[in-house]
Amino acid sequence: MKLSITSRRMVSAIGITAAAFAAVAVVLCLALPSRNMTEALFFAIGVAMMALLNTCKIVLLERTVQKALELDDPNFGKNYVRFQYLVRYFLTAVVLLGAGLIGYYTPHTSIILGAIAGVFTMQISVIIVRHIKQTDE
Repeated sequence: MKLSITSRRMVSAIGITAAAFAAVAVVLCLALPSRNMTEALFFAIGVAMMALLNTCKIVLLERTVQKALELDDPNFGKNYVRFQYLVRYFLTAVVLLGAGLIGYYTPHTSIILGAIAGVFTMQISVIIVRHIKQTDE
């Protein structure tokens, strides 16, 4: 399946935002003497996990919209979209729970903070893409 221009921009913006979060974590770990680079690495892993999930969610959302538009029955289409919406939220919960379990069983709780920061990559990418669309017009 070929992604639309907006979806490709969203995926790029998610990657850029995740890289920016990871870079800020590295800078903070270098600036604060009480922190070590292992915490920055686990933070970056958490951000990368959520950024990868957000990229998958963009692809799933595009597939959902395409399929819903092709369906004949509007009620079935509405229920299909709602179900896919719940699937995407369930996937987010699974990844956050996984990050929480990794943070619980290892001494590195920064992976949880990274995953929480990674949740916001989707929202920030929407703002970036919206701004790019406005400047294109």
